[in-house]
Amino acid sequence: MAKTTEAADDRSEEKRGTAGSVQSVDRAVSVLEILARLGEAGVTEIAEELGVHKSTAFRILGVLEHRGLVEQERERGKYYLGAGVLRLAGAAAIRLDISQEGQPVCRALADETGETANIAVLDGDAAVNIMQARGAAAVTAYNWLGRRTPLHATASGKVLLAHLPRERRERLLERQLARFTATTLTTPGELRRQLTAAADEGYACSCEELELGLNAVAAPVRAHDGAVIGAIGVSGPAYRMAEPLLVELAGQAVKAAADLSRRMGFAG
Repeated sequence: MAKTTEAADDRSEEKRGTAGSVQSVDRAVSVLEILARLGEAGVTEIAEELGVHKSTAFRILGVLEHRGLVEQERERGKYYLGAGVLRLAGAAAIRLDISQEGQPVCRALADETGETANIAVLDGDAAVNIMQARGAAAVTAYNWLGRRTPLHATASGKVLLAHLPRERRERLLERQLARFTATTLTTPGELRRQLTAAADEGYACSCEELELGLNAVAAPVRAHDGAVIGAIGVSGPAYRMAEPLLVELAGQAVKAAADLSRRMGFAG
């Protein structure tokens, strides 16, 4: 009976903890919305808006300030949105921009090659496909939209991985590289050689490394400052996308990437 009571108490405490965490997140978001609406506000004003004690508002502001999401005018004690919000907004804007600008480019690449064209962006330690267009010769109706794919086993992923800052790239390479097929690269040394080649040649390939019978090629998409923000490429059946066609498709992917990069403001 005692054990049953203790278990019930643990579950109750867990529920309270979960509810408290959700409430804290909700209040933190509310603080950001308040500052976005008012421009700036002091602790007392924010506490009144939230309907909480000043100490609670101060703790929330302290966490947000530590993460760079709010900043404080020291002389007047007023808080305002910080540079961290701009960083997050910028990342979201880039994804929205590349989706909008990439649509005609992706469609044109699919029409030109007859295969399936995709645009992918980095999502943590994976690539996520944000756009897809099928050409007339595409043999599969598989939908890659929204699918997160491993960086080391896809053409788009290799492009994104090749252009990461060295320290971050090495951290990812130090992890165990999952094997999906017999040709998946699971040795960091060999993968590094391919990433170097991808950076030098302007494109990357994958040959049945994620799925048997599927080959792909992709090239980097750049923002106005030259930073790689995505990859555009073509995928199709291995029996058709073998050399020399794979090399030809690589050239078409590079041209599409250059077109999309210009649309994103890159003048190089």
